[in-house]
Amino acid sequence: MMTKVKWLGVTALIVVLDQLSKFWVTGALDLYQRIEVFPLFNITHVHNTGAAFSFLADAGGWQRWFFLLLAVVVSGFIVRYLWRLPDHERWQLAGLSLILGGALGNFIDRARLGYVIDFLDFYYRQWHWPAFNIADSAITIGVALLLLDSFRPHHTNGGKETSHGG
Repeated sequence: MMTKVKWLGVTALIVVLDQLSKFWVTGALDLYQRIEVFPLFNITHVHNTGAAFSFLADAGGWQRWFFLLLAVVVSGFIVRYLWRLPDHERWQLAGLSLILGGALGNFIDRARLGYVIDFLDFYYRQWHWPAFNIADSAITIGVALLLLDSFRPHHTNGGKETSHGG
């Protein structure tokens, strides 16, 4: 049980870092203002009413409630699954904790503001990757950890190597 509390601490750390960074961005930059940090990377202040890559951003407003409900449902499943995982499943625990922290960070924005604050802007010449935030980064890293874990050999009680999912 103490191990699970530590992983929920990782979740809380992601939420705090995400919210502090968004607080800084909104205080330091006007909407659409940007600071060039170095070539290929800006800090910019944008609002995203949609999901990843602004999916459904122009849907008329219903998407806010859909994404809020989705975040609550998914977070509930993640907490339940995380709590049931054995302590030695560190890759899965880390991945789920990061995903949960990211989901909660963006949930707070969406519930409080009606949109998510994004500010990390990577680009090459005129091509810009869609802006994102720390919560999005945590979700991406968490998903990557889960995918990598699914390809790792796992030992059964008999010592044989088996892979996840198959």
